[in-house]
Amino acid sequence: MKNKDTMQEDMESAKDSAIRVPGVILESLPGNLFSVQLTENDHKVVAYLAGKMMQHKIWVLPGDQVTVELSPYDLTRGRIVWRNPGS
Repeated sequence: MKNKDTMQEDMESAKDSAIRVPGVILESLPGNLFSVQLTENDHKVVAYLAGKMMQHKIWVLPGDQVTVELSPYDLTRGRIVWRNPGS
């Protein structure tokens, strides 16, 4: 069994290894989910809003340019962490 320090280091390294990519919102899905098309490779992912975006009531609409954070373990799901200005 791991101690608290090793578990915390594992969580921090997993958070640091997230992949941030730009994308465009295609459509809004039920359950606070969004279909996002990544601009770098034209893949489509399902993403949800990050907690800080919900806390500050930042609206995301189809056509908006966003930054999506993907986990290296599942590249089909992500978290919207930033709505790019001017979109």
